[in-house]
Amino acid sequence: IMIAFTDAEEAARDAEESAEAARVADYIANHKYKDDRRKAYGDIGDQLDMLYWDQVNNTTTFKDHVAAVKAAHSKPD
Repeated sequence: IMIAFTDAEEAARDAEESAEAARVADYIANHKYKDDRRKAYGDIGDQLDMLYWDQVNNTTTFKDHVAAVKAAHSKPD
């Protein structure tokens, strides 16, 4: 059995859906890159290990990794 919304209920639901869509769009446009970067950087222990071995071997692995992550997941303008 299907129960139809009243016009007021339908309008309220449409407003809720629009607000949620706006919230999701704002997250994607302005905040998602932070979560994407967090995942791409990897575990803090691995980052510290990269830093250690960069110091021991005089390499730039960690710096290169950070630059690649930032390039792949750029901050919105």
